[in-house]
Order: sequence, then structure tokens, then C-alpha cells
Amino acid sequence: MSSSLSDRSSKKVCIVGAGLAGLAAARELRREGLDATVLEQCGGVGGQWLYDAATDGGDPLGLAGVHSSIYASLRLNSPREVGGFSDFPFRPSNGGGDARRYPVHSELLSYITEFCDVFGLMDAVRLSTTVVRVAMAPPRRDGSLRWTVGSKRDGEEVETEEVFDAVVVATGHYSQPRLPRIDGMDRWRRRQLHSHSYRVPDSFHGEVVVIVGCSVSGKEIALELQRVVKEVHFSARSMEEEAMKPAMAKLLARYANIHLHPLIEHLCDDGRVVFHDGSCVVADTIIYCTGYSYSFPFLETEGKVTVDDNCVGPLYEHVFPPALAPSLSFVGIPAKVILPRFVEAQARWVAQVLSGRRTLPSPEEMLRAVEEHAASMEAAGTPKRRTHDLLLDLEYCDEYGERTCGFPRIEQWKKELIRSSISDMRDDIETYRDGYHDNEVVTQGLRLHGWTWTWMQEKDDGGGEEGIVQAMGSLPV
Repeated sequence: MSSSLSDRSSKKVCIVGAGLAGLAAARELRREGLDATVLEQCGGVGGQWLYDAATDGGDPLGLAGVHSSIYASLRLNSPREVGGFSDFPFRPSNGGGDARRYPVHSELLSYITEFCDVFGLMDAVRLSTTVVRVAMAPPRRDGSLRWTVGSKRDGEEVETEEVFDAVVVATGHYSQPRLPRIDGMDRWRRRQLHSHSYRVPDSFHGEVVVIVGCSVSGKEIALELQRVVKEVHFSARSMEEEAMKPAMAKLLARYANIHLHPLIEHLCDDGRVVFHDGSCVVADTIIYCTGYSYSFPFLETEGKVTVDDNCVGPLYEHVFPPALAPSLSFVGIPAKVILPRFVEAQARWVAQVLSGRRTLPSPEEMLRAVEEHAASMEAAGTPKRRTHDLLLDLEYCDEYGERTCGFPRIEQWKKELIRSSISDMRDDIETYRDGYHDNEVVTQGLRLHGWTWTWMQEKDDGGGEEGIVQAMGSLPV
């Protein structure tokens, strides 16, 4: 046994990124006795949740130069009661902070920092260190793969090279803007930006703004802008379908300066935005809320891992490339999952495989499973770009974690809370964070797991009924 433990501790693993996925991987790898090193390009942990007031202002439609895409007033869109690691609840931070169910982004960053402190992860993290190259190194005598990782610290020109037994890529997928192709887009001289570069509404006063895309971010940015701009004009893939959605219908009914249009047909040099139905507006700014692309510019795999139509592949169970497993893995690729639970399960699986506790199928079997999944998606008419979109399928996520690493299933009361949250958001994106009503199953779950203590504390401190309401969700953003 001591020999086995020695083998584990001598296995060096590099984790690229210190966001939720990377930190989850660091903890799980250490729990398995592995030597984990986390390389993070920013000056702090948190990944996407490390707010940066700077934007890609010099080239807002080009390559992302800033990692974070969150804007100043952003509040979480999932309940904090389900938004923590399985053994480390996302409680309100001590000494102030935002105790609401859907707090501002800084509350989550505080939680991530506390997670690092409690589990002693910071000594494994190298901040301000950008990974510039991950490439296969000469294999060991037994044929096992190794990886050369090249990195640069801020302010240094010299690249540092290190060799690791395994690499975990945990860089997230909300930093590389995805843009539509619109006739005249390259010639339109007024302001264009991706939502990745939106931070505050100050510079939009009195403008006419066109928002391309009706996603959650598009609607929430529109809600913030409508207070200061002259008009907001949505451009939707299907105007008829979007108008029938309750959340959009309510926005259009409440605000006379919010309008809905079909897709943009072309942009004109004089500032006109012409839509497919022939209507047009003269706009000052266009904001593209059109999503993000997977991008791994540092990764050299000799074509064994590619990004095609926003599908990273081939990846067995969204994690392991068959030809390079288990020495190369990805944590955090799937979208529309409950975070950080899902990445915690993926990280635990990776750690157990690298430690030898679990084994993977043969490369041939893994590739066959990937191909079968792709064929089933094609037969169902699901576009390839949706390969990693798990659609918040809670039963699938439970089965995934249980099957891959014995991860605990999410409690029923939490599932009901998640589903009611999604339903409320789809019904009214403006009020769902503060106007929720829990059913009896959720209420009992909250009480059983101590989630009412902050509200009771307010009452004990003399806040009375007013204090309870305030703690539950009427604080200003």
C-alpha cells in the first residue's frame, strides 16, 4: 500500500485555470494523493467570477483579451442553496455580504475564496501565470504519455517549461465571443460589441441600442439599459416564437422603449439596421448577445482533439479524449448544468482514474461511444454545436455522477427548487429572483438543512418582519 501511495504522490498533474472547475479538480486530485499544480492567468482565483472592470474595448469583436464576461450589476440566476459544492454549502458570507437567494456576483467570489482557504488550495495555485503551450512530451519507457507545459508569468518574457504526467484543462467556455455573420457588419462604423465587453450602462445614455439575441444575458442587459437609453431593439431568430414566451411578452408590455424584430438582414454605412421583414432603425450601438465558443489556443494535440462547430472532440463523456486518456482531460465543458456540482463530479472522476482507483474503457470503446452519441444526436435532429448542452437534465446529471465516480445524487427538495427557479425565470425574468414562493417540499428541505438561520438572525437582532424580508431578497443590487 505504501508503494501505491508513493506512486500516486509522485504523479504530477497540471490544472489549467483556477475557476470553479480547476479548483474542484485541485481538491479532488489532492484527495487522491496526487501532486496538483494550478496555473491561473489572472491575479486571483475565481475564473469567470473574478470581476474585471476592464473590457476588450480596443477590439470588442475580436479575440477576448479579458477572461471574465460578467457585468457590474450581475446577480446569480440559480439559487445559492443549490449552488455550492456537495460538502461545502454556499452560505452567506460572514461579516456582511449579500444574503439573498440570488446574490450579486461578488458573493460567489467570496465563497470561492473561502473554499480555497478552507481546503488549503492556494499553495497549489500559481497566479498571474499564463499557459502558452501544452504539448505531448517524449513518453516514458512504459509508453505512458507525458506533457510539456509552457507558461509565462506576468511581466516576464522568458517561457518556463515543465513536464507533467497529466494535464486537466479547466479554462471555462464563457470568454471567447461567438459572433454572427451579418452583411455590412465589417463596414458599420458605429459602436459594436459582444456582451462579453459589457460592464455598465453609463456610456449608453440617450442611445438607440440593438441587441442581437434574446438569451438570458440579452434580456437582462436590455432591462438595465432601458432605464438610460432612448430605445432597445431586440433581434430574434424567430420573432413569432420569442414574442410568445412569457418573459419577453412581459418586457414588451411593461416598457414602451423595448421592441422586438426578426433577424438582421444587413447593416448600412449610415447607421441603419435593416431587419428581414424590411423594417429598420438607425442605431448607435449593436450588442451581440450571441454566446461563446470553445477555444484552447495553447493546446497542441496533433489533431487528436479539435473544436468543430463548437463541439470539442472526440471526448468520452465530455471529459477524456480517447487517444490521449487519461493523461489529458477536460473538466467543465458541458453547458446548462448545475454548478459547481457537475464539475465537482467530473473532477472526482478524473482524480480517481489518475490515481488508479477507477479504470476507463479501451480507447476503441471510448471512441465508439462518442460516435454512437453523435449518431443519436444527428438522428434526433440535434445540431452538432449542441453536443455539450445538457439542458439542465437533472436525472441525467445524477446518473452521470453516480456512474462515473459514485457521486451523491442531488436531494429531491433541491431538484424542486431548481425546477421552480427555471420556471420562474422563464415566466418573468425581471422579478423571479425576489418574487419566489417555495412549496412545502422545498420549505422543509430548507429548514432541515439550516437555510433559514440568516433570516431568523435578522429577526433576533430586532429586524422583525422587515428584517426577514430584507434578508430574503429585497436588498438593492
